[in-house]
Amino acid sequence: MVLVLWDIDHTLISTRGVGKELSAAAFEEATGLRMREQAKIDGITEPVIFRETAKLHGLTTGRADFERFAQALTEQHLGRAAELRERGHALPGAAAVLDALDGVGAVQTVVSGNVRAVAEIKLKTFGLDRYIRWELGAYGEDDDIRAELVRLALERSGTAAGDAVLLGDTPADVDAALSNRIRCIGVATGKSSEEELQRAGATAALPGLQDMRRVLNAVCQAGQQP
Repeated sequence: MVLVLWDIDHTLISTRGVGKELSAAAFEEATGLRMREQAKIDGITEPVIFRETAKLHGLTTGRADFERFAQALTEQHLGRAAELRERGHALPGAAAVLDALDGVGAVQTVVSGNVRAVAEIKLKTFGLDRYIRWELGAYGEDDDIRAELVRLALERSGTAAGDAVLLGDTPADVDAALSNRIRCIGVATGKSSEEELQRAGATAALPGLQDMRRVLNAVCQAGQQP
């Protein structure tokens, strides 16, 4: 059995700006302030993004503030799912790769900085959720640190590091995987190039998910630890 840990944003889907709009609406609902700017988001978990964005607006926040934001963000995604579907899209090859991995017996879940409810909405919106074992994954509300989310997913699934592989689009995904001694396939569908992902230590780097054979070959080598 190979455990496949999927990042979501810019690995499986692109919201094409809708995600930021929904975050801004949720931020205003939770804090009462219009979001003038947003902290760095690539590879960062939702609690950290919220906390650092709040700081940019002169606010000091705690767990209760984040929970209000997370609830508002979930409601925004539910209420505007049709808009998300219309303006965003599943990345090329994503659905076919999920199908193929299920066909070879891989167990698939998510390690994402998104809160779980939002992660579920995003993948369901684009029809990418049917093979995901949500209970085995780890999400933004579980921990601020992405490497800890990988550790939690391994623990929840009872999977040894040598039998897992993470697919993500940022150096932060690579770091999180290597911190747990699992393989990482870098997918250059976000801001980072194949070369940047390789320099970060990715076991393999791909331009996208369209080349099914190349993706499957990379995933099926997960029995070898980095």
